[in-house]
Amino acid sequence: MLTRFRPGQVRDTVVDCLTRSGDHGATIAEIRDHFQRISSSPPPESSIRSSLRLNTPELFERISPGRYRLVTSHVTPEAALAEPVYRYGRSQLFQGDAIEWLKAQPRESIHGVVTDPPYGLVEYSEEEQAKLRRRRGGNWRIPPSFDGHARSPLPRFTTLNDEDLRSIETFFCRLGGALLPVLLPGAHVLMAANPLVSHLISYSLDRAGFERRGEVVRLVTTMRGGDRPKNAHAEFPDVSVMPRSMWEPWLLFRKPFEGTVASNLRRHGTGGLRRISGQQPFGDVIRSSPTQSRERAIANHPSLKPQAFLRQVVRAILPTGEGIVLDPFAGSGSTLAAAEAVGYQSMGVELDPVYVDLAKQSIARLAHLPDKGLTVEVDPGVSEFRDSVAI
Repeated sequence: MLTRFRPGQVRDTVVDCLTRSGDHGATIAEIRDHFQRISSSPPPESSIRSSLRLNTPELFERISPGRYRLVTSHVTPEAALAEPVYRYGRSQLFQGDAIEWLKAQPRESIHGVVTDPPYGLVEYSEEEQAKLRRRRGGNWRIPPSFDGHARSPLPRFTTLNDEDLRSIETFFCRLGGALLPVLLPGAHVLMAANPLVSHLISYSLDRAGFERRGEVVRLVTTMRGGDRPKNAHAEFPDVSVMPRSMWEPWLLFRKPFEGTVASNLRRHGTGGLRRISGQQPFGDVIRSSPTQSRERAIANHPSLKPQAFLRQVVRAILPTGEGIVLDPFAGSGSTLAAAEAVGYQSMGVELDPVYVDLAKQSIARLAHLPDKGLTVEVDPGVSEFRDSVAI
């Protein structure tokens, strides 16, 4: 009996095989053997060849007759020759596609990553960004003003279809494959996500070769969830379609290394997380307010995170306080600003020219916001961040 495969399943398994095989790549027969190990009925070679051809050059490239690999080694001339479009203090901002930029970077040159990626992908497409800037629907929910304050738009992840979800897996697998060689052994990656798609991101980065090291919980109440059934509020007054969102997951990964953490720290300055103090380790729960109005007045990016939170996690990502922090999805430059505020060297990459211009105007101003009024220490193991300006 001929086995039926869901749409995209052959492609996803090819991606999984080629991710594991690295730059060496794999033959059609080796890909089919990989399929055999995870499925009792592998597809015919013609299906594998068809997937490779349909997704080339987006995903796969032929490196010799019959042998393929993921597109992680090709570098566009623009990426290879890229110079920073903006510098401030110890920060550098580049404009371009994150994956292409990563391919052009020296191996083992980055010490840590803190980033808030487009984890639904579609919300940062040109089409959806145009709708957002017109404030007219699309994938973005434009919440009503409350108490005299305009609420920030929120992407809708419940509208993603099966193809969107498969695209998320593919994208983050490619990102992980491009990111891994650039990081020093033991380097940590802290990546914002959403509870509805975080499992796809984690699975994809695991396939790319990263170790999952836990999750940092940002405790923050947003406008997501808690709504009664649409057009049936009165009929079902005691029902919420989804829980009210009161937290945000930040996924933590580490590049594998050999030997002990201590030996890796001595050699590369990576492998752990920087403590808050000699008495207090960095914790995985951080209380946070929504981004305050004075920060949005500086950098009105739809995904802007508060400096109070970013400075905490950026500081933790370099265990010895030395090295380079990377944000491959820099947006308004808030991660670079946080790194500047804590005295770290940083690099950021942003594709959208509108956000590049915003970052040029925002990094210095965000970096110079005073710590006073942002950070309040509470019980050991938990840091609480409150805004001094009410939202």
